[in-house]
Amino acid sequence: MGYAARRPVMSAESFLDWEAGQVLRHEFVNGLPYAMAGAEERHATTAGNVYLTLRQSLAGTPCRTFMTDMKLRPLASDDFFYPDVFVTCAEADRERRLFKSEPCLIVEVLSPSTAAYDRGEKFARYRRIASLQEVVFVDLDTRRVDVHRRRPDGLFVLHPFDPGEDIVLASVACTLTAAQLFADVPAPAPAPAPDPSSLPQVRMPPGYWVPPGAAAP
Repeated sequence: MGYAARRPVMSAESFLDWEAGQVLRHEFVNGLPYAMAGAEERHATTAGNVYLTLRQSLAGTPCRTFMTDMKLRPLASDDFFYPDVFVTCAEADRERRLFKSEPCLIVEVLSPSTAAYDRGEKFARYRRIASLQEVVFVDLDTRRVDVHRRRPDGLFVLHPFDPGEDIVLASVACTLTAAQLFADVPAPAPAPAPDPSSLPQVRMPPGYWVPPGAAAP
């Protein structure tokens, strides 16, 4: 998600009180609140598909799935985030009503304006969450999915999934099919074909012969 505006530095408690009276949602990083930009239809539909599939898969378990209206405040941190989708299986999170703190899975649907931040600074902050086992980035334009999975030594390892492949989420023992992930999501527009008139023209020297089927230099 995107950061659109800044406000004066405040404490985490002051932020919670302040945001309760705001119309827009805000993430809170390093003492500063940032208004969350709205998402396009593809983004919202994809996030909804992930939420619905995970919620159905985890029904009857101690795990709970949340969408963008639930805040995430990592333990020992004053930051607040609104992941597109996240799952927590921690008993302590059942008692936290305004936010959750111990996710095992976070899913972010990438937007062109925020993809670099989500994969960079935001992912770096997510990796500090001790309970977190997987972080997933969904690229709507390429329909590729990157799953970053924590190893026993604490390092996150990339598990990429190409378009059409089933996505394995080991943290919640769930497999998300491409059909489930992109249900009712319009296919990306194909890249426009190059205009032949705009391509550089190759001038062949007199007497130069190109065998049939071969490309000219």
